[in-house]
Order: sequence, then C-alpha cells, then structure tokens
Amino acid sequence: MGDVAMAVPVVYSLAMQYPDLRITVLSRAFARAFFEDLAPNVDFMEADLKHEYHGVRGLNALYRRLTAKQFTKIADLHNVLRSEYLRMRFNMGRYRVEHLDKHRRDRRRLTAYNNKVRKQLNTPFENYADVLAKLGYPVHVEFTSLFPPEGGNLNMLPAIIGPKKNFEQWIGIAPTAAHPGKTYPTERTRLVIDQLQKKYPNARFFLFGKGEEEDRLFTAWSQEVPRCVYVSRHLENMHQELILMSHLDVMLSMDSSNMHLASLTATPVVSIWGATHPYAGFMGWNQPAENAIQADLDCRPCSIYGNKSCHRRDLACMNLIKPETITERIVQIINQKSNSQSL
Repeated sequence: MGDVAMAVPVVYSLAMQYPDLRITVLSRAFARAFFEDLAPNVDFMEADLKHEYHGVRGLNALYRRLTAKQFTKIADLHNVLRSEYLRMRFNMGRYRVEHLDKHRRDRRRLTAYNNKVRKQLNTPFENYADVLAKLGYPVHVEFTSLFPPEGGNLNMLPAIIGPKKNFEQWIGIAPTAAHPGKTYPTERTRLVIDQLQKKYPNARFFLFGKGEEEDRLFTAWSQEVPRCVYVSRHLENMHQELILMSHLDVMLSMDSSNMHLASLTATPVVSIWGATHPYAGFMGWNQPAENAIQADLDCRPCSIYGNKSCHRRDLACMNLIKPETITERIVQIINQKSNSQSL
C-alpha cells in the first residue's frame, strides 16, 4: 500500500502538468481512494488479482482488457512478476513501455552487514518520475494534499468522530507494522500516550490499524483511555480514514503505510525507524527529516523492508529509543501548530 500511496504525488503532478493527457491508474481496489478524485484527467481501473485475474490465464485476460482501452504508453511503476509479464505482452504488441528501476545494487550496499555504504538513495517519488520522463513526460513533483487546506468533510464520518473542538488536540497513533524490526514496543507506545495525555488532557487519540493483534491492543487501550478511539471499529473504508487523518494535529507511525497515508493529507507524521532507514528513500511525502525518530547504530539499516532477522538479536534499533524522545517531538509539532494559528 505504501508504494501505491507514494505514486499519488507523481501521478497528480503528471495530470496537472499535462492536462491534455488521459491517465488511467491500474491497481487493487484499495487504491481507488487515492486516485478516483485526484484530477479530472485521471481514471482508476481496479484489478482483482486474487480471483478475476489470477495466474497467467488471468493476466492474459487483464492484458486483453487493457489493450481494448487503446493506451499509447505504459508506465510500470511496480516492477514485480505480474507487471513484468504484462510488460512482456505489451512489448510484443509494440507498445511504448518503461518500467521502474529499483536500484537494487545501491540497496544491497546500504543494507550490507559489512562495508555498508550509508548514503541517501533516490526516493520512489524520484524513481516514478524517472519512468515518466523516459516515456517523454518529465514532471516536477508538486503536491500538497488529497484534500483542501481545511481538510476532508467530517460530516461524512460517524458522529463519534467529530466535529473537532477548538480546545482539542487530535493525535493519530499507528503503532504496528508488518515486521518486528519496524515495530516499536507497544508497551512503550502506551507510555507515549500516557505522557501526551498528561500534557494535553483534552487530547483525543485515534488508533489506526487492522488485524487480530490490533484488535486486541486497541480494544484494551480504548477501554483504558476514555479519549482513545479505535478507528476501524467506526469507519467503513480508507476514504473515511483519510478524511480523519486530514484533521489530525499529528500522526505517530512506524515506517508503515499509515505514515504514507497521513502524509498524503498534509498531516505531520512522527515516524519511528528501526531496521529500516529514511536513507532507503521511503520517508513520507513532504515529511522533514527531524520527524524521523531513530537510534544511531552502525548496523542500521539492515533491511529495506524490515523483514530480516536482527543481526544483534536484541532489536536495539527500537529498544534504545526512549518514549520521552517521541513525546517531545510530538509536543513540538503540536505547539508549533498552535502558535501559528494564534498569530
């Protein structure tokens, strides 16, 4: 989901800078919330790869559906096995096709156990723009938010969410990730909530994430902290979650999809990094470097996606980060926003 979300600023820039171009984004159903109303010349096409377009036969059917739309150029922004197969079919059909360069050699050097080369790699935003430039559409990536400056329409959300009162702080918490190397210990995240609650007694905490572990954790936290809201229990879809994110004062997230989703709504995101590192290029759109909380360890990063076992076997990259460090950065962001609004 994060990779798809990071394509939004680039597709938006393409649409704005080439208004006569008709653009169709092909992705899974969840991505409709990103692209459906992005720009007048952007359409969204859903592909169910688990059922309707499963396997080689399904991809062939998808290819036929795509060729019926008479595209003139194809940009593969994913570069995985399925898209490689579709690329092959398009190339055989003599379509103009370009694909994403993942710079795997540079990534291997960045995550090497020995002789690590720690330098900033190209971001996906830059890599996606490179694909478009190869097709003849160079873009300058400019994007602010999926919503207007005042945020999305809170009237589209259940009454339990809003409206937002002037004396309240709305803080998003997305404490989970797919891998242990990307997940801050949940008991320490709970300490961050306690510290913020003492600092801002009127704050409301919105818990983002789905799954069995999230259900157990968020149910407990929402019972322990009266002003905690278990978001997915009340909201119906991703579009509603994005609306809510657009009204947050700050989001606390791991290096995960929620970091990218909140970034697309122009919400400041304090992100926690362990096995992964912003050097790999996956920082949220327009998020400043000081919003990334991380421990200075020579072994970092050990993984691009956080899916490798810890070399040290102690996850020091996460365990060395103090809750107070996270709280302090969140407080700075909230106070800066409050001061700017009072001017």
